[in-house]
Amino acid sequence: MSDTARLQIGENSYEFPLVKGTENEVAINIKTLRTATNGVITIDPGYKNTGSCESAITFLDGEKGILRYRGYSIEELAEKADFLEVAFALIFGELPTKEQLEKFHKDIKSNSVVDDDIKKIVDAFPKSAHPMGILSSLTSALTAFNPSSVNVDSEEDMYNAIVKIMGKFPVLVAWTMRKKQGLPLNYGSKSLGYVENIMKMMFEQPNEDYEIDTVVKDALDKLLILHADHEQNCSTSTVRIAGSSHAGLFASLSAGISALWGPLHGGANQAVLEMLEAIKEDGGDTKKYMAKAKDKNDPFRLMGFGHRVYKNFDPRAKIIKVAADEVLNNLGIQDPILAIAKDLEQEALNDPYFVERKLYPNVDFYSGIIYRAMGIPVEMFTVMFALGRLPGWIAQWKEMRLNHEPIGRPRQIYIGENLRPFKSIENR
Repeated sequence: MSDTARLQIGENSYEFPLVKGTENEVAINIKTLRTATNGVITIDPGYKNTGSCESAITFLDGEKGILRYRGYSIEELAEKADFLEVAFALIFGELPTKEQLEKFHKDIKSNSVVDDDIKKIVDAFPKSAHPMGILSSLTSALTAFNPSSVNVDSEEDMYNAIVKIMGKFPVLVAWTMRKKQGLPLNYGSKSLGYVENIMKMMFEQPNEDYEIDTVVKDALDKLLILHADHEQNCSTSTVRIAGSSHAGLFASLSAGISALWGPLHGGANQAVLEMLEAIKEDGGDTKKYMAKAKDKNDPFRLMGFGHRVYKNFDPRAKIIKVAADEVLNNLGIQDPILAIAKDLEQEALNDPYFVERKLYPNVDFYSGIIYRAMGIPVEMFTVMFALGRLPGWIAQWKEMRLNHEPIGRPRQIYIGENLRPFKSIENR
């Protein structure tokens, strides 16, 4: 294969270099396109065919159903690592040694106390506020209590900023849920692991000791790992483009949370449960809704099946399906919503229409089921997604700043009015 691509515009021909990744992905480097062609640009709505950066963090092959963090397969990480190990690998490039992991966890715990004035901000929100709006605001508010900007050229400054947000973010997540439920805002315990501490802060009741369910803990650990990064998706791209203006880490993360909020992105698992609720309210006939999903003229959309990137199967869904079964069996929950979900799953896995089109249940389908079984409110699902995605966002922000990437500034094709004269208000 040639190492250049040729572009023909009218009688003029232009050559642009090809860039090849370590997994043999190929891109045309068009950074000189506008200059070379005297103003011609590409247009790619949604940037589906545009690479915004070169990254060494996550490899994703949607056609083959492959997902790797720093070269490690998602299957092996979910089976053998815990969330904090995966977070370290994403952020720093390698799995930690025992000493590195212990130090990382110790430094995170020492940064897990949030300024008490943050509680006043939490109290100012009405109970009706959406948890994602609260979380985005609280994350941004951390900037006010940690005003010094991160010197990205200092490893110490960068490390301190990372352990600070890794320590404080789970507190903000827990407080967001407890605010919604009218529970007192609490802290975890330095004697617990990272994920166990998250569970304690979220679920502990003021009048009883909280006991960790190991099956639930393992499922949550896997869920956080599976959501930890996913290449240049909407929220990650938002974090990078906000950070490209040299906005700080906390501000860039807040922007990412807002992008994640949308139902086409992080809100997908919430949409799954809302769909299941609607099916229940209509009598719970799953076969009726499977028929509606296959009817091109029916506006009903089956949420949690198929994926815009994975054209074969979502490798994360295979892992979390096992965890979902374990959680439901362990907790022994009798819930009509979860029963409807299981019926939909079985019908989709055996229906030729869905099998031929590879419309398998995805990670959003199973994560919603697990979160509901754990007792997490539906409106908190996207917050849990953000909790898992935190190390990926940090890693992407860090990589972007250390690579000294230019400020993001997409072009456009203008389709508005041509120059026209101004009319005074009396003549309009």
